[in-house]
Amino acid sequence: QVQLVESGGGLVQPGGSLRLSCAASGSIFSMYAMGWYRQAPGKQRELVARITSGGMTNYKDSVKGRFTISRDNAKNTVYLQMNSLKPEDTAVYYCNALYYPEDYWGQGTQVTVSS
Repeated sequence: QVQLVESGGGLVQPGGSLRLSCAASGSIFSMYAMGWYRQAPGKQRELVARITSGGMTNYKDSVKGRFTISRDNAKNTVYLQMNSLKPEDTAVYYCNALYYPEDYWGQGTQVTVSS
């Protein structure tokens, strides 16, 4: 069993930055692939970025070059550094831990990009 707690969301102006954190507890964090997803009102949840247990990353095309996912296994934490934020990045951001067939989600953190 894994518990995930996100933090770091908020209101930011276009062009600004935020850093999301997801603290995990309850299992061997380093074994899990960790991901950040987001869901905007009226839209489906979508993958933003993922990092494997080995450190390989992949990103949604629209965030490449602006967002960076990283993990600190010693702190059981995964991060999402978001730069050059745009209004279309506004959504609830969710942390995910995957070690098939185990699949866990955090409660989400709101990110609003608006002037």
